[in-house]
Amino acid sequence: MKRQKPLIKTLLKHESDQRPVWMMRQAGRYLPEYRKIRGKAGSFLDLCYSPELAEEVTLQPLRRFDLDAAILFADILLIPHALGQSVSFREGDGPVLDPVRDDASVARLSMTDLQARLQPVFETVDRLSNSVPSNVALIGFCGAPWTVATYMIEGGTSRDRKMVRRAAWEALNAPENWFNRLMDLLVESSTDYLVNQVRAGAEVLQIFETWALDLPDVLFRKYCIDPIRRIVEGVRETYPEIPIIGFPRGAGYFAGAFCEQVKVNGLGCDWGVDLGSVDKATNGKYVLQGNLDPLCLLVGGRGLVDEVHNIVRMSVRGRHIFNLGHGILPETPVENVELMLRSLRMAEQEE
Repeated sequence: MKRQKPLIKTLLKHESDQRPVWMMRQAGRYLPEYRKIRGKAGSFLDLCYSPELAEEVTLQPLRRFDLDAAILFADILLIPHALGQSVSFREGDGPVLDPVRDDASVARLSMTDLQARLQPVFETVDRLSNSVPSNVALIGFCGAPWTVATYMIEGGTSRDRKMVRRAAWEALNAPENWFNRLMDLLVESSTDYLVNQVRAGAEVLQIFETWALDLPDVLFRKYCIDPIRRIVEGVRETYPEIPIIGFPRGAGYFAGAFCEQVKVNGLGCDWGVDLGSVDKATNGKYVLQGNLDPLCLLVGGRGLVDEVHNIVRMSVRGRHIFNLGHGILPETPVENVELMLRSLRMAEQEE
């Protein structure tokens, strides 16, 4: 039964005898078995769109570690790719996109072939729903509209992300601005994407808002909270019981407003916040997820052990999912992950 899985029990606030744990980007380059498959797959997109290979790399960390979730191996930029934007991944440079910066480029995007282009992802989810261990929850995900729009507008990774922020400020003065139409399109396509992941077998959803940290109050409410709220409401029109985790990285003091308005089950926290303070700010009403610094995991040693214990002390059993504050770094030694998990179980015994 789904509700017997520790991650789902915790998100639904049913009593659980253990603190669930998983890692963002847990299927990735830090694992030698992943690098082997990545070398055979061709391009990164080829790997994402191969149900057999994507299933395999999703399962790889579960064979090594005692984790409570498998997260679908895919990428947040599959949505713009499926909408018709040119997307590629260059080794060492990250994603490269043909920028969307005006009415004409937004007009070229279309949901017409969205489901067909994303069908391999849904097939991967379906395969995983039959292959993950019975105690492990299957997580589907998407990028939040602001974060996806950031890559679409900047044309890839950008240090200052000035163009997307300027576009957002300009759009506040003009409701018919192309940026607002792009955000509406991302809300609609992301909702459709998540609904189809649940239909295929995903049991939990996470919405990644990586660049929430760029947004001042007015933009955070308009372009982070509101689009994610609309996605959550859209998904729950079809699947009202699906547990959803929101991860607005860098949200800080906006965490309370985010939870109250978006109405997620869980709040992903980055390493820059104190879990106890966030719990107070949200009145203890939400499950918190996080928030080990990926660099702490990379370095390992005594500092890692102490920080794991510190996170356990700051959080509340039954309202906490142990995770990183962002994705695991590719250089992370596998033995440090093993140490982290041993330390977590030891810390729980001392509670």
